[in-house]
Amino acid sequence: MPSVVDFKQVSTAGLESSPVVEALAGLRANEARYFMNKYKHEFTVVPAAESQATLDYVNRVLKEERGIEIAAKPLETSRFRVENIDWTYVFYEDGLSINVLYTLDDPKKRAVGFKLAEGMEVPEALGKFKFARQKSKLAGTIRGSYFVIKGEYSS
Repeated sequence: MPSVVDFKQVSTAGLESSPVVEALAGLRANEARYFMNKYKHEFTVVPAAESQATLDYVNRVLKEERGIEIAAKPLETSRFRVENIDWTYVFYEDGLSINVLYTLDDPKKRAVGFKLAEGMEVPEALGKFKFARQKSKLAGTIRGSYFVIKGEYSS
């Protein structure tokens, strides 16, 4: 059952096993605020155990594009379409958030983004990426990076 992420009253529900639970909850809420403000879209998540197809999709893109395999346990996912863009999110136990932005009508606007919750180390699989810092009232300091998708990945 999908649950709506509240960005006004930040909840740790679904993320309790994370060692950086408060920062990860803030990161998730930060994403929810972005989608509400930009697209008037309610950001919903489902437990990773109920969304294997979403996990398989993200893992396939990471593996085929860059040979990346994430060791951390996935906790929640989100998958939706707004304004002809497919968005896919996975929130991991270690504090990592991965999103796949896949524009349906413009292959030049497709990317995988990584965000690290405050307090987590850069995962070994992402060690070659440079991370920029961004301040968030909900999540503290978020470190982020991305790469452009070159292949075709229909959902």
